[in-house]
Amino acid sequence: MSAKLIMGTEIREEILEEIKKEVEEIKAKTGKVPGLVTILVGENPASISYVTLKIQTAHRLGFHEVQDSQPADISEEALLALIDKYNKDDSIHGILVQLPLPKHINEKKVLVAIDPDKDVDGFHPINVGRLMIGGSEVKYPPCTPAGIQELIVRSGQDTKGAEVVVVGRSNIVGKPIAVMMMQKGKGANSTVTVVHTATKDLASHCRRADVLIVAAGVPGLVKPEWIKPGACVIDVGVNRVGEKVSAKTGRPVPILRGDVDFDAAKEIAGSITPVPGGVGPMTITMLMKNTLNSLKFHLGL
Repeated sequence: MSAKLIMGTEIREEILEEIKKEVEEIKAKTGKVPGLVTILVGENPASISYVTLKIQTAHRLGFHEVQDSQPADISEEALLALIDKYNKDDSIHGILVQLPLPKHINEKKVLVAIDPDKDVDGFHPINVGRLMIGGSEVKYPPCTPAGIQELIVRSGQDTKGAEVVVVGRSNIVGKPIAVMMMQKGKGANSTVTVVHTATKDLASHCRRADVLIVAAGVPGLVKPEWIKPGACVIDVGVNRVGEKVSAKTGRPVPILRGDVDFDAAKEIAGSITPVPGGVGPMTITMLMKNTLNSLKFHLGL
């Protein structure tokens, strides 16, 4: 029997409708709406595409959205001054600097310059510390891990006391989702193991998992025999493995493959995310949720 598909495209729509409704309610009571600024340096095609989707989503939800595009040769000093301007702007509740930045700009210095209480990406060291403490200290969990946790919760997976195995130890996904899943609270309270490229007998760890979260960036890494029957499998990997011609447009489009052998895994897992259409749609969704939460924080709601 095939696994239940955990569709990020569907769960995204549920959450966006919830956000839109809450934005309308807050606007009716206070006259305020979430303000999000996206700073784009240069003309990286992938960054432009991603930023465009963020803008469209923010507009759909009724946000005050500012797109601030800067030339690739902007000085580090000028970029830091721009961030400081938005730090002081009361109409802006979320500041997002699209990465990567040109080589002459220190990314770490830029990210640290953002007010932690407007850091809706959750990358500032203060917000990383808040995440580690957990509970009410957490303001803005990083967006992809937050999306993973929402997928797990809304798919009905019980995580209390569950064995969770995270494949990958990146600062953006692996480390934060491991911390989030071990905290007390809904969609967490789990026993967490983190495995990586130096782990001995990777397969044996994966086979113990009630919830297997794979964020390794290696297409097809996790084989079906690594999966515990009935497990919940969250595939974070989005790997380009070639191109095909679109039947609709006749143009080349990328072939995407996850970190899990999906076709075989879905016959063993109890539930699984597809690639694409699983974790991917959740990242911008959780960015919007963090921005709404920032408005509520700044209004004292």
